[in-house]
Amino acid sequence: MALTSRRAAFFDVDNTLVRGSTLYFLGRGMYQRGFFTKADISRFVVANLRFRMTGTEKKEVIEKFQNAATDFIGGHGVDEIKKIGEEIYDEFVSPKLWQGTFEIAKSHLDKGEEVWLVTAAPQDMANIIAQRLGLTGALGSKACIENGIYTGALEGKLLHGMEKAIAIQNLAKEQGFDLQECYSYSDSHNDIPLLQAVGNPCAINPDAILRIRALAEGWPIHDFRKARFVNRLLGPAVSRIAAVVTYFVPRKR
Repeated sequence: MALTSRRAAFFDVDNTLVRGSTLYFLGRGMYQRGFFTKADISRFVVANLRFRMTGTEKKEVIEKFQNAATDFIGGHGVDEIKKIGEEIYDEFVSPKLWQGTFEIAKSHLDKGEEVWLVTAAPQDMANIIAQRLGLTGALGSKACIENGIYTGALEGKLLHGMEKAIAIQNLAKEQGFDLQECYSYSDSHNDIPLLQAVGNPCAINPDAILRIRALAEGWPIHDFRKARFVNRLLGPAVSRIAAVVTYFVPRKR
């Protein structure tokens, strides 16, 4: 029996659904719980900042980030990280939700449409966010697991840029979605392939490049950020970097 055509909405997570970086929240929570020292986390933080700031598609930058993003959970049990992930959701992620974005997601659910998160963050963390919010499911970067332990390696490619578009195209084939009837939401110009993969792209809290593209294409724009001068001009990246530097860099005495 052929699958009937159905609609879905695909949401990026960082700065689209949540104010800040999901990976940063996970790393910070693990650091606070004594899983590693400031020296251990420095490589992850630097790679994360470089990746976020450059907005680049350069292979070497993406590889450095994806290696750092999976290495820091290496050697830890899946169940252990899941428990921590749930605590981190309650502590960091939930208070940082953009209520306006969640209301958009809920409106899709109310119409009987599926809602999927699509993020470069680890699949397990993406699953927790989707489950807590009552969403349909999540697509995230997958970390390799052996005997219930994370190896620290990435399984496949980081779910970033074009990989997000490929992921929802594959999901659409499996689930019978008509992508021309589907919606996608993001804050970043790096997600233009994700936005172009559907018939109804929308920008949420867009960076400067995405805002220009959305205006040119006539895509709807939703901006839930408070009208702070620095956020209006430079977007959420400055706030995120300031938070990371303040938290992880020791003050001089």
